[in-house]
Amino acid sequence: MFGRVKPLDAILATAEKKALHRSLGAFQLTMLGVGAVIGTGIFVLTAEAAQKAGPGMMISFIIAGMVCAVAALCYAEMASMVPVSGSAYTYSYAVMGEVLAWMVGWALVLEYAVAAGAVAVGWSGYFVGMLAHMSDYAPFLPNIVIPHDLAAGPSSGGLINLPAMIIALVVTALLVIGTRESAMVNAVLVVVKITALTAFVVLALPVMKGEQFVPFAPLGFSGISAAAASIFFAYVGFDAVSTAAEETKNPQRNMPIGLMGSLGVCTVFYLLVAAGVVGSVGAQPLLASDGSGIAPGSSELTAACHAIGDQAVVCSREALAWTLRQIGWPQIGNLVGLAAIMALPSVVLMMMFGQTRIFFVMSRDGLLPEVLSRVHPRFHTPYVVTIITGVFVSLFAAFFPVGALADISNSGTLFAFAMVAIAVMVLRRTDPDRHRPFRTPAVMVVAPLAIAGCFYLFFSLSGYTLALFAIWAVFGLAIYSLYSRRRSHVGLGKVEVHEDDPDAPPMAVAPMPGAPAPGDPDE
Repeated sequence: MFGRVKPLDAILATAEKKALHRSLGAFQLTMLGVGAVIGTGIFVLTAEAAQKAGPGMMISFIIAGMVCAVAALCYAEMASMVPVSGSAYTYSYAVMGEVLAWMVGWALVLEYAVAAGAVAVGWSGYFVGMLAHMSDYAPFLPNIVIPHDLAAGPSSGGLINLPAMIIALVVTALLVIGTRESAMVNAVLVVVKITALTAFVVLALPVMKGEQFVPFAPLGFSGISAAAASIFFAYVGFDAVSTAAEETKNPQRNMPIGLMGSLGVCTVFYLLVAAGVVGSVGAQPLLASDGSGIAPGSSELTAACHAIGDQAVVCSREALAWTLRQIGWPQIGNLVGLAAIMALPSVVLMMMFGQTRIFFVMSRDGLLPEVLSRVHPRFHTPYVVTIITGVFVSLFAAFFPVGALADISNSGTLFAFAMVAIAVMVLRRTDPDRHRPFRTPAVMVVAPLAIAGCFYLFFSLSGYTLALFAIWAVFGLAIYSLYSRRRSHVGLGKVEVHEDDPDAPPMAVAPMPGAPAPGDPDE
């Protein structure tokens, strides 16, 4: 398992080629993290968390944020040491060997591709809601009601989520032709998101009622844990801060400030938004006849919502906009919905971008077919893997509910983050003298806490999600055994240093001295 390790020095040769200017301070890092984190989860998963935990979802936000904080500190050390493409996959390859690196890369498929599907479904909910309230924006515009069969997947009582499928395919086309967000567009979207959430808090908090918080945990602590496992999705993106370690002034001081500062700001925002939802319109879950909670995204919940006329936040696919409409601010609710519609496609784009680059690096390592690392002769993008990823993301978005997709995505993310925390501890023992621009403080406390937190949230996911993850892992190991192991470049004794340009085709490789012959890949 640990025999095939990709030499860390070969990977780091990349960083030596492209030393970046250290210009980011603590404030810039904090804002970078806030922009990356605030997005899909808070706009989309609030109703999901309410159905699982009721008002107790506020504790769920705190638990998920604490796990992210300790995981982020571990992530930052690895990112500062190995500031190249590949993320957790590359770190694992350099420290724990090829098998675990493959499993991490395979799990990252769940983090990125499935998450992109979840975001697309969340966008669809706000888009459908906006079309249904078009006359509120301008009296001369007609309200457009998309039939439920075309706006929801089978588990939600529909046939296909057509808007979600279309937005995923549009983003795929943009990635193929090479369109990316500019820094200015991203900055504008950050302002839009924060303005929308601030408006929600300002309008919802003054109408809070204490009785809406009772009972606080109607489904017990297990419900709070289950909600925390789902809400973890709302924090994904904080690793954007850790990947900026090479460009950070005084990283030992500023990285923890940026990481903890961004997570702190986001957690406070999330708690205020959650309090606004709970206190203004209530967030009690809908219960089955035996008193148990109905599974979010299920046909049973759809039927229960129809029975009460969808007059509960847990039934809404656009929870924040719905809440503002309920408390007498329909126009502001529509604007919050519009903010989500504007901001969420960029999240789909970045998720799919990350997925294609993970596949791209794995392909160049020989673990996936070489065709996946082909670049388009005109657009200079990895078009084959982008199209394949886009097709699967669109299918995920078309037929699965947002909560199920978020949970499946979290299973892959939590596994990958736990492996990064293990890698930090292993490398501290095996290579203690290597230069670390940022060192995880109290690593023998923080790293085990990160591992324990990731596994706690992992096993708080639904049995359905854990079963899917197990099936996915077995499928991945089968592919590795039947294909990847015999074609691995490390197994063939090749050293590749071409990570400096993620859009470039593979450079020529040379055998390592004393490496086995290509015909003997299993040595």
